[in-house]
Amino acid sequence: MEGNTLGVKDTFDLTGKTAVVTGGSIGLGAQMAAGLAEAGANLVIAARKVERCVELCAKLEENGIRAIAVACDVSDPVSCQNLVDITVKEFGTLDILVNNAGYTWGADAMNYPMDKWQQVLDLNLTGLFQLSAMAAKVMKEQGRGKIINITSVAGTGGCLPEAQNTVAYNASKAAVITLTKDLACKWARHGIYVNAIGPGFFPTHMSGGLLEKNQHLVLPRVPLNRLGGDDDLKGAIVFLSSAASDYVTGQILFVDGGQTAMI
Repeated sequence: MEGNTLGVKDTFDLTGKTAVVTGGSIGLGAQMAAGLAEAGANLVIAARKVERCVELCAKLEENGIRAIAVACDVSDPVSCQNLVDITVKEFGTLDILVNNAGYTWGADAMNYPMDKWQQVLDLNLTGLFQLSAMAAKVMKEQGRGKIINITSVAGTGGCLPEAQNTVAYNASKAAVITLTKDLACKWARHGIYVNAIGPGFFPTHMSGGLLEKNQHLVLPRVPLNRLGGDDDLKGAIVFLSSAASDYVTGQILFVDGGQTAMI
């Protein structure tokens, strides 16, 4: 029977692997970058505001992790290709891509501004796909690679407007779920694994204000009765990035306190 022959602990070891994390300077991206670093990976932290990436890389390097910061607008194909090229030039490989960069805009669905609709989809869906395709070409040559897309529980169904009035964001995250499954089928023959993580309610720069306002609506929908914490995504991202998940592709791992288990 094929499969890895490593010990259990060794299957989670990312020493020598290079991971790119978009939107990695703050919030969930920074948390996942820290988890990958703790597992031994080299890090490329990318975001539009590179100053925060530089600060995070400095902290990682203090702990002996090789990390570089790269300015990248995922909605811009030139910027995406530059990110891939710098990664390969600096580290020689691109083993793991975490598509975390995202954007949202809240407005009434009947009067949703179409420029904001397009902006959300350009970053959350189109940009994610074009960067994945660029990285996949490198991974195909290597014979192996892992892509982890960040979707959301918001992509699994509808939301009442008073809870989450973000129709473009919800639609984009639903599309990421299907895109993940389709790319997993198409790229498996090249040794490329494509999975996704679906975070539940985490207080971040993008959602913190909404959660603070609507916590009385949110927590009754979470069986564990709490919001996501500072370490709750680390295990999931290391699992999907490592040899521990070598028979897993096309899957969505929800890290949501049980929210999607409820009916």
